[in-house]
Amino acid sequence: MKAVNGWSQGIQNAIEYIEENITDRLEINDIASKAYVSAFHFQRIFSILCGYTIAEYIRNRRLTLAGQRLSVSDERIIDIALEFGYDSPDSFARAFTRFHGISPSAAKEKGAKLKSFAPLRIKLTLEGGTMLEYSIVSKAAFTVMGKVKKFSFSNSYEEIPKFWDEHMKSDDSKIVCGMFGVCYDGDKNGFEYLIADNYIPQNEVPDGYTTRTIPEGMWAVFPCRGPLPEALQTVNTKIWNEWLPNCKEYKLAGNYNIEMYTPICENPADNYCEIWIPVEKI
Repeated sequence: MKAVNGWSQGIQNAIEYIEENITDRLEINDIASKAYVSAFHFQRIFSILCGYTIAEYIRNRRLTLAGQRLSVSDERIIDIALEFGYDSPDSFARAFTRFHGISPSAAKEKGAKLKSFAPLRIKLTLEGGTMLEYSIVSKAAFTVMGKVKKFSFSNSYEEIPKFWDEHMKSDDSKIVCGMFGVCYDGDKNGFEYLIADNYIPQNEVPDGYTTRTIPEGMWAVFPCRGPLPEALQTVNTKIWNEWLPNCKEYKLAGNYNIEMYTPICENPADNYCEIWIPVEKI
């Protein structure tokens, strides 16, 4: 992606691919390839920009189209359910009723009121007046040790701070102080997040902890200053919303990104942390 239009077109290509194959088995790797990024980055970017996950988008589009079909055709409910990816009438009926507020059979009645979830059309609005500080640095490979938990792309902004709060209030904080927060590739349902410190090879890894090795490479490093987690989440959103679409020299690399923390200050306004995004030259 070499310009704003290239970035927006990549996301739009992914959306159009979904629409063209809405009744087929859709794989996240195939969808992400249309946007020129990995599945990990695509899912995080999509949920941050849109406010819902790619899986929710696909489900809502399928239920919208299924409702339209039921209202105008004589096709059997089971046939439409199977076409749109549901393997039983019951699972289709539950999802359909949650979405539309009426059952599939009621949708066949004249005058039935259905809900519609329109296809996305990506438009990037460039707003001036804000600065996002960053630097490009090279780092050698390193290994971290930490406590891992899996999160969905839809609720990570709410749930990860709770994970930190639980960790810091428990005895686990005596084992891992929390120098890093590492987002690591997972699957279509979510990603792994580690509260971690640098791994000391001669030390034994305690039960319930794991290690991850971060490869050497270039990183875009973004400082975050102020109360946590608000300051970090604000910068994180700006990275995907503003910096990446405007970046003409670098593209995303690797299926991970890192938060680096310094000790919490007495005055929250003095807190400092960084977001590290793996990149490579275009």
